[in-house]
Amino acid sequence: MSSSSPSPAPSGPIADAAPLSLCAREPHVPADRLVAEMVPPPRFDAVRFSTYIPDPDQPSQAEAVRVLEGFAAGLGEPAGAGSGKRRLFGFGKAAKARKAPSGPRGVYLDGGYGVGKTHLLASLWHATEAEPGRKAFGTFVELTNLVGALGFQQTVQTLSGHRLLCIDEFELDDPGDTVLVSTLLGKLVDHGVALAATSNTLPGKLGEGRFAAADFLREIQGLSAHFRTLRIDGEDYRHRGLPEAPPPYSDDVVTKVAHATEGATLDAFPDLLEHLAKVHPSRYGALTDGIRAVCLTGVRPVPDQSTALRLVVLADRLYDREVPVLASGLPFDQLFSEEMLKGGYRKKYFRAISRLTALARDAGRLAGGE
Repeated sequence: MSSSSPSPAPSGPIADAAPLSLCAREPHVPADRLVAEMVPPPRFDAVRFSTYIPDPDQPSQAEAVRVLEGFAAGLGEPAGAGSGKRRLFGFGKAAKARKAPSGPRGVYLDGGYGVGKTHLLASLWHATEAEPGRKAFGTFVELTNLVGALGFQQTVQTLSGHRLLCIDEFELDDPGDTVLVSTLLGKLVDHGVALAATSNTLPGKLGEGRFAAADFLREIQGLSAHFRTLRIDGEDYRHRGLPEAPPPYSDDVVTKVAHATEGATLDAFPDLLEHLAKVHPSRYGALTDGIRAVCLTGVRPVPDQSTALRLVVLADRLYDREVPVLASGLPFDQLFSEEMLKGGYRKKYFRAISRLTALARDAGRLAGGE
């Protein structure tokens, strides 16, 4: 596909100040910020169960909403309450001193990418009647980063008073981290913390189906009895009735938009990839603080898997924060090689393509597009 602009460059005056640069940023994130930021990302601030629109052709979606609403209602009971309302999914007894009841104490949302699992997980967090400091929401990577920053025992102490811990994109492709987090979750369950999770798919299993429930339950070993699985069928909602991804713009258009847009960054794509290697992925959220648009020139295929996985994390953070991405060069569906798209991290790469495509579509308004 050509890198020529599908629309004329904006005609307004160029801003006096030069655009920002992601490559010039070297964020440092203190441990207390890691804890405070364990809330749904900005993109999911306003989501609720009522804003999730189930696909009428996929009854499992409406059923998931119904079950999760009941789960949230059970969590809203005061600690130690003896009523039946305290029971989760019809199991368990009243907790004493926040000890875990018997039976499932968690829920695992099982489905392909783009079916709204994160929307539902964030809705559960919002619907749970507890102070923000007593419920946590984060990705698996953010949780492992927290353990790295605080240490295992301090992390247990920090989270053990929580009513709910939501873990998005539970990583099944790193055995060491999986064991670490599984051990952590076991300690938290012992303290009465309810769990909710989504996950990716194990490498080598991606060609065998879209769903990862069996892999997830096996990898968390002794924790499997604490989870009820909710299967959510459906197609990637970002592709339901939406137009094709817009073609890339010219370098000239991207540069002019960057200068004309307050809070925009402008970087050459190869330079950004090099910079990401110097910043720990746990800081990619801080890397984008205050950014209102990302402008990239010279997008080209990523050269290796390590670089590709870092780009996936950045794409997730930009998507969470609804930061539009305007780019020249190749379209985003050509970022990853055919070998990568058939390999063990295939699901992550398709998620990144889907999210970057959505952000590129959002960026059309900056360049005068529709």
